[in-house]
Formats: sequence, structure tokens, C-alpha cells
Amino acid sequence: MSTTDEIRLTGLTVFGRHGVFDHEREDGQDFTIDLRLLVDLSAAAASDDVTDTVHYGELAEKVAAVVAGDPVNLIEKLAQRIADAALGDERVHEVEVTVHKPHAPIPLTFADVSVTIRRARTAAR
Repeated sequence: MSTTDEIRLTGLTVFGRHGVFDHEREDGQDFTIDLRLLVDLSAAAASDDVTDTVHYGELAEKVAAVVAGDPVNLIEKLAQRIADAALGDERVHEVEVTVHKPHAPIPLTFADVSVTIRRARTAAR
């Protein structure tokens, strides 16, 4: 089984209400998500059948629901929720999640703030 195969989803932008400040919860803002999944794609390559792979359209919808869902204080927590959603598919061996918060409340000029986490499937999952 190869875990060097990857599916990447980058630049998924979703409106959410995450942050420690009241105005972040009230006004909300866009968050951009990048995902990197390690998954064995050999079955899908052999069958040419979407049911043999992680459907990236369905994955995007799951991630969007997490970002648009219940607010959290930290993007670290949001990244963990997204990782948990991705690892909900047993074919995903490992996931890397980057949550970008380009409109973070920082009173200086900056291009982006992001958090990246990596999580692997454990025997308990």
C-alpha cells in the first residue's frame, strides 16, 4: 500500500465566525483552507471509478461546513476539526491542514496569518 500518493485541495475560501474577539464572531471573515491528503490512489487508478478515491468535491463540502459551523477561538482548533473531518474517511492515512486568516485583527500591514497541522490515522480512529 502506497501512502506517497496525494490529493491536494488548495485555496478553499469559506466565511466563518472564528476568533477570540467579539467583533470576529459578530462580523465574521473569510478563511482559506489548504489540504494535503496522503492516500493510496492505486485502486482508483486501476478502476477509474470515483468511489475508489476520496471525492474532493465532497471533501470540500465537508470542510466548508466545518468552517461555516460552530465558532472556535483559535484557528488551531479549527484546523483540528478539519483534520478530523478528513480522517473520517478511512482511506486517508494522513492529512495536512493549513488554515489561513488573512484578515486577522493585527494592527499592522501583513499578507497572511496561517496555522498548519499534520495528523495521521491512529489505531483508535
